[in-house]
Amino acid sequence: MCGIIGIVGTTNVASSLYDGLTVLQHRGQDAAGIATVDGNHLRLHTGSGLVRDVFNQKAMDKLLGSTGIGHCRYPTAGGEEAAEAQPLYVNSPYGIAFAHNGNLVNTEALRKQMFEEDRRHINTDSDSEILLNVLAHELQIQGRMALTPDHIFKAVAGVHERARGGYACISLILGYGLVAFRDPNGIRPLVLGHRQTAEGREYAVASESVALDILGYERLRDVEPGEAVFISETGQMHSRQCAESPKHSPCIFEYVYLARPDSMIEDVSVYKARLRMGEKLGEKILRDWPDHDIDAVIPIPDTSRTAASALAAVLGVPFREGFVKNRYIGRTFIMPGQGERVKSVRRKLNAIDLEFRKKNVLLVDDSIVRGTTSRQIIQMAREAGAKNVYFASAAPPVRFPNVYGIDMPAASELIAAGRSVEDVQRLLGADWLIYQDLDDLIWAVADGNDDLTQFDTSCFSGEYVTGIDPAYLAQIEMLRSDDAKSERRSA
Repeated sequence: MCGIIGIVGTTNVASSLYDGLTVLQHRGQDAAGIATVDGNHLRLHTGSGLVRDVFNQKAMDKLLGSTGIGHCRYPTAGGEEAAEAQPLYVNSPYGIAFAHNGNLVNTEALRKQMFEEDRRHINTDSDSEILLNVLAHELQIQGRMALTPDHIFKAVAGVHERARGGYACISLILGYGLVAFRDPNGIRPLVLGHRQTAEGREYAVASESVALDILGYERLRDVEPGEAVFISETGQMHSRQCAESPKHSPCIFEYVYLARPDSMIEDVSVYKARLRMGEKLGEKILRDWPDHDIDAVIPIPDTSRTAASALAAVLGVPFREGFVKNRYIGRTFIMPGQGERVKSVRRKLNAIDLEFRKKNVLLVDDSIVRGTTSRQIIQMAREAGAKNVYFASAAPPVRFPNVYGIDMPAASELIAAGRSVEDVQRLLGADWLIYQDLDDLIWAVADGNDDLTQFDTSCFSGEYVTGIDPAYLAQIEMLRSDDAKSERRSA
């Protein structure tokens, strides 16, 4: 899960890229970077930490140029070193800067191929560096001193033939312009926008439409699965389908948790999709427990608030804010280790006792992943005086790892993996637990766009749209466990 943005403007774009990254910060808090093209020079600044901490005025003053890309990162397949902060850069051919959101599932095969066949050295553990070098090689074998849009689209087609997984990418090719493309399944989001200024037409692409909104760009459309968009430095836009058999399967977890509610993805309002999730969950509660004794519905800030409000309306039960969030604590989903997540929950949330005292409360969260946070919050509700604590998840049980760019833990650390709902209820310490049905979740998102007929639901269903080698899942199990991450941090 990363945030990416690219702009082809008519004046310096660094400040716009910075502003765009700040509203994509929820997609990654580990590192950030901006690259701009200044004539024949690439200006690049990256660093570890939040966007506001990576860039100061001195760094921004050096990022000259009317074309540029930005990235905010949290690590998935790679490590956590500043060396893997993006955008990445290779000087041959032409000079290419690259920003990537997603994850490849054939990384090791490509790494070997890069070395043995393409004679390219990969210097980090990042699959983004591999993807950049695949693109660079495909551009190089075009054998051209000067590129045309046709050459660029052939190179992207070559990337699609070789890479497997989820990827939304934005790259700068020095002397030519900006290239943006999505994997043939469209797993990770990428939105295209434009605006007219006194100096001419400007284009922007970003992970979420909210980045376009705050910069004053009109949302044109989503980049199609397998499509590449090339925008020249002079502002001419070209696009082409570069995959032979694209199959639209966007990640449904974007709507559950990752995306901001004020974003539009695949012409679907994330906010409205979450309202529908709450409605469906409320209907399920009325079916399963028509004589419930719920006194109040309380969201766990912030992602679940929209679904919880709709759920409360369906039940005819008061919606109450029972937790105050410390907004200076990062998302616990992104915390690097279990110990840090445990410590962060109490620092992040504080209960308002009067909303719990002597009440039967239904806590609503967007999803339950490890269960660590949920367990502590249930305990906090009891300590605040709740008679009974019920718990609802706006998503189905998360039983399988996501391999397309969301750093979900190893399967063995998912609380619902291999367990029944009753088992999870007991482990969480809830008096009652209810999950969203997968069919209802799919309906809640697809109802906003009739053209959406398939999603990547792998973390709920175990069905991977690209197909997965069991050996890769075993590797993910080893790399993503908290113990493995702790060892890498201490090495």
